[in-house]
Amino acid sequence: MKREKAVTKDMVVGMQVIDAEGNVVGTVKDVAFTVGKAGISLYVESKKGESRNIEWEEVQAVGDFVILKPITTQAVAQPQQPTAQVCPTCKGPLSFIQQYQRWYCYKCKKYT
Repeated sequence: MKREKAVTKDMVVGMQVIDAEGNVVGTVKDVAFTVGKAGISLYVESKKGESRNIEWEEVQAVGDFVILKPITTQAVAQPQQPTAQVCPTCKGPLSFIQQYQRWYCYKCKKYT
């Protein structure tokens, strides 16, 4: 059984990021949060000085390096439309707001 391992910001800042093919992507400069979205991302800078955010879901492992998951054709494919949901409060229909990746109830005027 694999133990869960907590990773702190201080642990990852300064680590090299390696893609699934073994190429160096860059170095972690900071940990970032996107307003309106759940989750975190790594702010990574390449040797050329180019920066990008890598979502935490793309990380496969953290040890001496940050290793990214392989890119699959499914990840590139068009995302599936979520199935219809019902509001737990009013039992009315929910709308999936793609921008925020969350369900919204127009009757209750709130996210669920």
